[in-house]
Amino acid sequence: MRIVFCGVGAIGSAAVMLCRNLDATLVFIDFDRVESKNLLSQAYVKPSVGKNKAEALKLQLHNLHGVKAESFGVRLTRDNVEALCKGAGLLVDCFDNQDSRQLLSDHARKTGMPLVHGAVSADGTFGLVRWDERFTPDAEDAQGQATCEGGEHLPLLGLLAATLARAVQDFRKHGVKRDAFVNLNAVTPLAPGPCAPGRSAPAPGRCPPSSP
Repeated sequence: MRIVFCGVGAIGSAAVMLCRNLDATLVFIDFDRVESKNLLSQAYVKPSVGKNKAEALKLQLHNLHGVKAESFGVRLTRDNVEALCKGAGLLVDCFDNQDSRQLLSDHARKTGMPLVHGAVSADGTFGLVRWDERFTPDAEDAQGQATCEGGEHLPLLGLLAATLARAVQDFRKHGVKRDAFVNLNAVTPLAPGPCAPGRSAPAPGRCPPSSP
């Protein structure tokens, strides 16, 4: 199976590392480059600074763990989404913006490809793992908000990445699609259906606000 991770920043790169045991080809799509400030919250090492994130992660997985991996260091667009996602058995959304999430969701629904999303709420109080059948990305209230670079929110991000990795593993091994609600008090698996009643879907991939 080809498992395509779209966006390999704080959530995506950590989830990938927890999927390295799978009998699958892991594919990474991300146009961004590794910066020094990313090292606190993303699964990159100092020699990766300056490299494209998708390429750097492929090299780490291949050289350190012997994992079959492919990389595409480009931005996902409507012009290339079909080519980049071709042959995927599973799409994993770890993007940090609404437009990219919507693009991926549109493609998944058009082609019938399974897609799972991982996102942190804008207020930093919770995260969700949700399959595309039950997912609607929230609008962003502002562009260019703080990203996950400071490392102060690692516990929540790590918990969400681990829960997303579990969703990928459960689907790969058993074909199960299970949503989950995540906060620092608990990870609550949810039966297929409405997720976290009374709460909207998290805004796409943004980090919690800084502590006072």
